[in-house]
Amino acid sequence: MPNTYTQIYIQVVFATKGRDIKIKSEVREEVEKYICGIFSNKKQKVLAIYANPDHIHIFFSYKSLQITIPELIKTVKIESTNFINDKKLCFGKFSWQEGYGAFSYAKSQKDKVVSYILNQEKHHSKKSFREEYMEMLNAFEIEFKNEYLFDFYYELR
Repeated sequence: MPNTYTQIYIQVVFATKGRDIKIKSEVREEVEKYICGIFSNKKQKVLAIYANPDHIHIFFSYKSLQITIPELIKTVKIESTNFINDKKLCFGKFSWQEGYGAFSYAKSQKDKVVSYILNQEKHHSKKSFREEYMEMLNAFEIEFKNEYLFDFYYELR
């Protein structure tokens, strides 16, 4: 579309199925690079990504309105699941849990969000994923039902 310009910053968060610890540190970068490639192929730019053992944070610049966010995340989940399983990057069968959180940010918040995501390892030494996710939902005033949240069987500490 001529004369259509957008600059939207989105952080998405989603978990491994059953919150299983599946993304080991030795394969984390390979998974992140592959996911960045999916975003790039869909004309989106990843600003920061961090694959924790049981969940992932992706902060990206949503520029092309040719794909919706739900379509994009569905594609990322399907293609990265296939990649991880085909390459046998984890023990047993890998898959992502249903659902995700998507949070928008102003350009003035960009550096802070990038830093937050790139420092996930340090962050999660003090706070569980459940605590982190609940804080995000509350900060963005998102109404939710506990039964529809990610499966929080255990917490990393």
